[in-house]
Amino acid sequence: MKRPLIAVSGMNAVDSPGPGVPVLRSLKESDLHPRLIGFAYGTLEPGNFMTDFLENSFLFPYPNAGPGVLLDRIKKIHSDYQMDVIIPTLDSELDNYIAIEHELDQMGIKMVLPGKKELHTRDKTYLSESLKDTEVLLPETRTIQDIASLRQATDEIGFPLFMKGIFYEAFYARNYEEAAGYFYSISAKWGVPVIVQKYISGEECNICALANKGELVGGVVMKKLFLTDKGKAWAGVTIGNEEVKKISTSILKFINWHGGCELEFIIESKTGKMYLLEINPRFPAWVYLATASGQNLPDALVKMALGKSIPSFSSYEVGKVFVRHSWDEIIPMKQIEALTVYGQLVDPKKESSYE
Repeated sequence: MKRPLIAVSGMNAVDSPGPGVPVLRSLKESDLHPRLIGFAYGTLEPGNFMTDFLENSFLFPYPNAGPGVLLDRIKKIHSDYQMDVIIPTLDSELDNYIAIEHELDQMGIKMVLPGKKELHTRDKTYLSESLKDTEVLLPETRTIQDIASLRQATDEIGFPLFMKGIFYEAFYARNYEEAAGYFYSISAKWGVPVIVQKYISGEECNICALANKGELVGGVVMKKLFLTDKGKAWAGVTIGNEEVKKISTSILKFINWHGGCELEFIIESKTGKMYLLEINPRFPAWVYLATASGQNLPDALVKMALGKSIPSFSSYEVGKVFVRHSWDEIIPMKQIEALTVYGQLVDPKKESSYE
């Protein structure tokens, strides 16, 4: 049986890690025994050099270069590596992949992606509007385009609150001065709009999920045990919260979601009410916890893409803990030279680009 060749993006694995490495790690445990390659935006993204997981890694232009440039790069790689499936794992690249999905399908490359409408339905800036006809609770939120609008937004919401980027990052602000500083730093990095969201005191829990045209395939609920200064989970434990799973199932059905995702909730301490904070349109960086708990969702996504039967996930192991840590990957300088000069770690015409 031919081993499928799977390409995975998001090789960054720093203090705010991408999902690419844990997706690769999950696929290493697939009974399809796939061949794996990585797509990266930076030479020094750690996943590039994790050759236990992948056989090659390729540099890509940043998403703001547009879908045409992305397609050209994929065509070049496809001429040497006949890819079967691509799994984009970063929010900022999904629009481009959706735009070229048809062309990739004609090349024999499959993906599992939401439609453009569904992608923007769960956008942080539209989420309140998208779910207004449901019973889902969301924190009070404002979307602002400029600093002049910040004062009104903060007056209406009150402090403390969160300042959020359209794609990534969320900062806790205790007063107007902090909020203004975060507005400038977020807008400089990610552009506008910037999201202003009411802070709710409570216990955070997230679900890593996979949906097939609105139907939940699998989902694992995790409670955060330790957070970084950016609010990212550095440790977490699987919990059995049926309410989170039930609400998530109804939301994904309502927005007709197709693909991997993460729904972030907070349970308010005073009232016990559950609020949806956001929906991330791809697997989270802690997706391997789901795999280790009995639900290999990246493997199921690949099988969906290839038209194979999908595993039935009815349960998972509760009480499974992940603890993230730093690891120094020691590599020869010639690997960095190969990525910088040739845009890939290994030249397929040679045994290695860095021997």
